[in-house]
Formats: sequence, C-alpha cells, structure tokens
Amino acid sequence: MTLENFNYRTNSLFLRNQFDSYNEFSVPDIPKPKFSDDELKNLLLIGFNHLKRDNEKNIDRIVHFFLYDYNFEKIWKNPEPYLKSFSKYKGILSPDFSMYLEMPYAIQLYNTFRNRWCGAYFASKGIRVIPTVSWADEKSFEFCFKGIEKGSIVAVSTYMFHESDHHKDQKEIFLKGYNQMLSEIEPEKIICYSEPFSEMKGDIIYVDYELSSWKYLDNNKEENKSFVKHTNSLLTSNIRYYIINKTGFVCKGGGSAYGGEWIPKDENSARFLGEPNSIRENIVTTNKGSYHVLDYYNEIGKCAAERHLTDHIKPHKHSDPHDHLISWDNNFPCFGERFNYFDEEVPTFEDFISEHFGKASEYITGDDKSMKNYEYNPEDHKFETLGEFKFYLSCGANVGFEYKGVEYGIEAVFGLDGKKKNDCYCIWNSKEDIADGLTLEQTLDFEFDGVKLRDFITTDDVIIIERIM
Repeated sequence: MTLENFNYRTNSLFLRNQFDSYNEFSVPDIPKPKFSDDELKNLLLIGFNHLKRDNEKNIDRIVHFFLYDYNFEKIWKNPEPYLKSFSKYKGILSPDFSMYLEMPYAIQLYNTFRNRWCGAYFASKGIRVIPTVSWADEKSFEFCFKGIEKGSIVAVSTYMFHESDHHKDQKEIFLKGYNQMLSEIEPEKIICYSEPFSEMKGDIIYVDYELSSWKYLDNNKEENKSFVKHTNSLLTSNIRYYIINKTGFVCKGGGSAYGGEWIPKDENSARFLGEPNSIRENIVTTNKGSYHVLDYYNEIGKCAAERHLTDHIKPHKHSDPHDHLISWDNNFPCFGERFNYFDEEVPTFEDFISEHFGKASEYITGDDKSMKNYEYNPEDHKFETLGEFKFYLSCGANVGFEYKGVEYGIEAVFGLDGKKKNDCYCIWNSKEDIADGLTLEQTLDFEFDGVKLRDFITTDDVIIIERIM
C-alpha cells in the first residue's frame, strides 16, 4: 500500500467515524447545547446562504439550513472553512439535509447521518449546535431521531406542511413525526421555523420564516422582535399570530417533494378534477370574458385532455377548437402536447380521447356541471412571487395580462409535432407576436415599455387577464 493510498483510506473526511455514537446506525451524537432563556428570547435566524452578505450585522442570530441542499452540500464535503464564520454567531442549527417521502430509505438514513455528523463536527470545535430534526414516513422513525440527547433543544420546520397555493396541507405527516419526536427525545424546547400547528405540544419558540429572511437583515431588530412569539404547553386555537407573507427567498420545506396533494385554487382550476372516466363541459372565466372547454377525466378523476373551444384571439397560433393533453407526472396538471386543426377535419372530442386513451366516455353536461356563474377576480390570480410565475409558465399554461393599458400574453412554444419545446416561450400583444423562441430567463428580462417583466409581474401595476391554472 502506498502512503498516498493509506492517507486517503484513513482520512477522517472519508471514514466519518471520529465521533461517538450510541445507536445501531452509528449516527453521531450531537452534544446537548446550552442556551439561557434570555438567549432564546426573541430569537431570529439567518440562512446560511446569506452569511457572506451579512457582514456580522446579525451575529445575535442562529444560522439555519432550511434551504435546498445545494446551498450547503459544500459543508459536508469540507466543513473546516466555515468554522470562523459560524463562531461569530449565537450558534447554528445542524444542516437540514432533505428527508422527502419519495426518497429511498437508504438516502434518508444517509441524510440523517450527515445532519448529525456536521452537527457533531461543529460542536467539537466549540460551536453551539441545536439539532435539526426531520422525518419522512413512519419507517424513518427507526433512525431519524438518533444522535440527539434526551432533553436537548431541537429545531423543526413546518414550512410547506401547511396548505399553500394549490397544495393540500401535510399536517398528518408532520404531526406523526413530531409526536414521535416528543416521545423519544423529550426536548427541552422546540424552535419552530414557520407557523406552528395548533395541535403541537411542548415549549415552542416560534420563529417566523419571513422575519428570518434576507428582507429583514438590515431592519431595526427591536421592530422585528415584536413579532416573535414564545408559547408554553399546548398551543390553543385562539392563539393566532399574523399573516405570513410569501417571499422569494430560498426555503425548501418537507414532506412530499411534490408539495403534497394538488387541490384547486379557484373555480377555473377546479375543472381539472371531475367524475372518473367522463367528459364534462366547463367554462373558463377571464377578466375579459369567458370561453368553453371540454375536459376528459381519467380513471382517477384527473383531467387528462382538454379541448379549448376558442382560438384565444390568436388564430395563427391556435385553431378553434384545439386540444391539449395534460400530464400529472409531477402531481399537478401540466399542459403537454397541443393539437391544432388548421387544414384538417376536426375530430369529435370523443374520437380524440379514443385515439389517445383507447376508450370513449360518457358525455356529461348541464348547469350543475359547468361554471357559468364564476366571477373572475384578477386580485385572486396575482403572482405573489417571481418563482411562482416561473413555475406557472414552466407548466405550459398561458398567462394574459394588462400592463400600462396594453394587453399581452405569454405561452410556451409548441413545435410542429405539437410537443412543448423545452425552455422556449413566446410573447405577444393583441396584434402580433413581439418575441418568439425566448428562454425563460430571456422572457423575464424582456422589457415592456422600458421595464423588465421580472420587475413588474408581481406588482400592482399588472392586471392578470387570464390564468387558467
């Protein structure tokens, strides 16, 4: 064996065996951190991804890792360079490597190990480390609470376990793991990042995720602290905090990687769910009127195809009618192939379904099955964040909006084969195409009357004419 091979094989960053462990999985133990009540009073956090820009202005905060893993994978690979930076702050939470339900258990165990190993490493260097606890389903309970001393302070996050946008809450998943954690660890205090559920027991320190974001790093700290809540024993239903505004900073959440079961946000999006193996006529309402669609629902009642009985006032882009296949591969409706009928006979929708799904369906119609009384309110359809807008466009859906008195539309570009082109978009106004073949980032940087789309699409300067999902 050469010296180089020996050094590689025995390197502590290769073996990862230098810390004590008293469990069958060899998950390292994070020593119980000591914090006074005063230190945890009015607690705020700071994301690891914002330490460089902080310039030590918020050293009274605790560093958190409720971020997508790519933001802190480098800590696992080489933790030593971050010792000096972490030592300036009040402490850190152990890195929250993802524990999504869809992950194989081997990866969930690996990520639990990495969480505790990093925590044990920084604790061994004199940094106070509060263990972050994450879990998936009940099988993960075998290992996900290991490496944490009984009576320790711990940190959890409810972000994305609450109902959000089109996703149902994942409260049941969260509370099962939370209650198991209370039983196994018996934590002294629980730092809760994002709003606690009323059913959560224990000595909970609620840290609002927006006040811990980059938006408030330079704000008056005393003003921020007035929003932080500390609760004892059982949270009751009459304890309400305040509405947490969604912002564009990075925060990943837990539970399902897909964000939980998809649910309709309004009557327009409600049309994507219906009676299994049926066709239904629906009405899509916009700020400028409405149009009819036919929806085909598969065996589990999800819309798998939709016929638009309109050309969307773009006859060179859409035939009247035209059809879309709709995919649910990512747990939400995503517009796939588009079928135009410019120079050919239009098949019945039943024949279209038979061609693509191998069966015809019962046709269901009538006022009780349509949305004729739905009133479209543009305020309900505004995009709250740039990330939400980008996600919406990536699903292949159209968006129509009015900016400074001019109507515009943006949609994904489809090829001659009817398939959506990856990262390719078209911008048009009521008269013509004004840009075609743009990437998503080029679309966001496109200027309307001298202002980039990314700078105004989430503001009150925009009226959303149509948002069909």
